[in-house]
Amino acid sequence: QVRLVESGGGLVQAGGSLRLSCAASGSIGSINAMGWYRQAPEQPRELVATITTGGSTNYADSVKGRFTITRDNAKNTVHLQMDSLKPEDTSIYYCAAYFQQSGVIIGTIYWGQGTQVTVSS
Repeated sequence: QVRLVESGGGLVQAGGSLRLSCAASGSIGSINAMGWYRQAPEQPRELVATITTGGSTNYADSVKGRFTITRDNAKNTVHLQMDSLKPEDTSIYYCAAYFQQSGVIIGTIYWGQGTQVTVSS
């Protein structure tokens, strides 16, 4: 079992920045990738950004150039720096951790409790 604890959400004006963090604990050896997904009301959960233990990253087209995902393997922590925020970025952001091989998720996806990000216009 992997436990994920998120922090850093909040309210910001359009054009502003926020930084989300997610700390993993528990069976860390069972995962090799972490990332962020988001879900707006009545919308499906969507990928925002992911990063592997090797440092390979993947971003949704909608956030490329504005969001940056990084990780500290020693602390089992992943960060999402969100710049140039837009009202359409408003959502609940969920941290995720899983094992992947060649980009395919294998087995259980562990989820955090979610943190609200609200961008006002």
